[in-house]
Amino acid sequence: MAVTEWQKNLPTRITMSRIFMVPVVVGAMYPNTLTWNICAALLFLAASTTDYFDGYYARKYGAVSNFGKFMDPIADKILVTSVLAMLLALGKIDAWMVIVIVARDNFIGGIRSVAAADQIIIDAKPAGKWKTAMQMLAIPLVIIGNVDEYVPYLDKVGYGVLWVSVILSITSGIEYYYGYMKSRKSS
Repeated sequence: MAVTEWQKNLPTRITMSRIFMVPVVVGAMYPNTLTWNICAALLFLAASTTDYFDGYYARKYGAVSNFGKFMDPIADKILVTSVLAMLLALGKIDAWMVIVIVARDNFIGGIRSVAAADQIIIDAKPAGKWKTAMQMLAIPLVIIGNVDEYVPYLDKVGYGVLWVSVILSITSGIEYYYGYMKSRKSS
């Protein structure tokens, strides 16, 4: 089966859709009412699932590209940091959470840039994958917020899980650093 131009471009379009959804998700968070928060949480989940589908279609259609490899994690960071900034502005999370997550992402980005310059590839680490999974679970719960009359402690569960992702952010940052240092010594 021949791959069409549309199929080759599909993974990139899916990745970019994650970025284009950011203002929609953040805009839905702004009224900070239960209905809008549920809408924002669902939009966030929809945007988050594009992270799976861009990679799936890139592999399926043989459309893996350097642009896609570069933009996929950037799209994730734009989505997550934008939503975290809005949650911080709404007073739903602590500044320390955002500082640690953003600092870790910048640190990893720096290590990846240096590693690429040294022609070293650092594989994704388990703590980083768990961190992402915890964020994708926690953020929608925190967005929805306090709905004690329907689901008691939903916001507190989300807040706790987000702190777990913060701890995993630190752990994965250390793993990436040591992974780079080990790869550098062996090359």
